[in-house]
Amino acid sequence: MATAKKAAAHKTTSSSSSTSSTASEKKAMPDAADMLNPLKGMADRLQNLDLTGSAGKLLDNGRKDLQALMQANEKSYQGLQAVVQRQTEMIKAAIGEWQTAAKEMPGKDPKANLAKLDELGRQSFQRAVDDIKELANLAAKSQADAFDVVRQRIQANVDEVTKLLQRK
Repeated sequence: MATAKKAAAHKTTSSSSSTSSTASEKKAMPDAADMLNPLKGMADRLQNLDLTGSAGKLLDNGRKDLQALMQANEKSYQGLQAVVQRQTEMIKAAIGEWQTAAKEMPGKDPKANLAKLDELGRQSFQRAVDDIKELANLAAKSQADAFDVVRQRIQANVDEVTKLLQRK
């Protein structure tokens, strides 16, 4: 019997402490209406929008977005093709130069051969640096072109949403 009284007393104490902790939690948490207050103006504007033809506009916007992505991918692909083509041309030119230099080597004087190879190596290194710069510029330009297509589409979407929200 004494243990039953202790258990009942323990339940009363724990329920009163849980009630006080719940009350303090409620005070700490902001009211839902307070949280939604900043969104109230936007919700009102969205509710007052004329939705006639909106489905068609949404589909049209989706189509334009997909077209912009396809155009950006095409520009990116074309840029990659240009880089690969230019790289191939550079490699062919370098191989041709080395073949020509090897044929023109005088066979008797090793010092002259080394000097010619040294000069050819220096020229090839400088050309390789210039070629890397050219390829980097080609790649950067194609990526900038692709990004510009996407940026223009994003700006168009922002303009359309702004117009919709300004109408009442």
